[in-house]
Amino acid sequence: MRIAMGLEYCGRDFNGWQRLKKGRSVQGCVESAISRIANHEIKLGCAGRTDSGVHASHQVIHFDTDAKRSAHAWVMGTNSNLPADVSILWAKFVDTDFHARFSAVGRSYRYVILNRMSRPGMLQGLVSWEYRPLNSTLMQDAGRCLIGEHDFNAYRALKCQAKSSVRKIRRLEVAQYNDWITIDINANAFLHHMVRNIAGVLMMIGMGKAPVTWAEEVLHSQDRTQGGVTATPDGLYLTEVDYALSAGIPPAPINKWPGWE
Repeated sequence: MRIAMGLEYCGRDFNGWQRLKKGRSVQGCVESAISRIANHEIKLGCAGRTDSGVHASHQVIHFDTDAKRSAHAWVMGTNSNLPADVSILWAKFVDTDFHARFSAVGRSYRYVILNRMSRPGMLQGLVSWEYRPLNSTLMQDAGRCLIGEHDFNAYRALKCQAKSSVRKIRRLEVAQYNDWITIDINANAFLHHMVRNIAGVLMMIGMGKAPVTWAEEVLHSQDRTQGGVTATPDGLYLTEVDYALSAGIPPAPINKWPGWE
């Protein structure tokens, strides 16, 4: 049978999602924990391979097993074998043709920026920090040109291995509440470092170091070297994965940032 799970994790002390021969990975921890409950080796598929230091509030995975356990037992048993910085949210029996990655029709990321003079203390590694004042209105204006289907070659990592750099952004919203600025992006799929590169460009515009038109100029250049600095992974969260209703995957939980109304 095939089982899907939703999970959240703090990526601060992980070398990314993907299993490694050396180093701590989310995939390695979760596979080991589920394998203990299944009593056989488990291999996971996931919706998005997050990078080192990147977090998730709703990652989706799937695996195959012949072990008979209830959904509740899969959740509680797996969590009892996981470290404190990873937690299974739910488990669901799905059709065997469901695939966490290839069945997904969209993904959402949130980039969280603490915009104040003093660096973060409690949230070190969990948020990005910019001490120079940011104009969130300018950032939102600049981001509008990125909505729609475009060639995002200028906004991906130089080492990105995707065959095509064409992606469709359905939503890009910049919001501010006191010292907090968030960038929420939903797209059919993302390129390597795409959100962090977009955040880097928007932050440069927000601090007045580039005009609003620069985001579009970078896009049309299709040249990564024309873009700004890649924003840190600290503030990046995979927040939701979209599937057809027929897949029966639970929606992402509504997570409000501390202090956000």
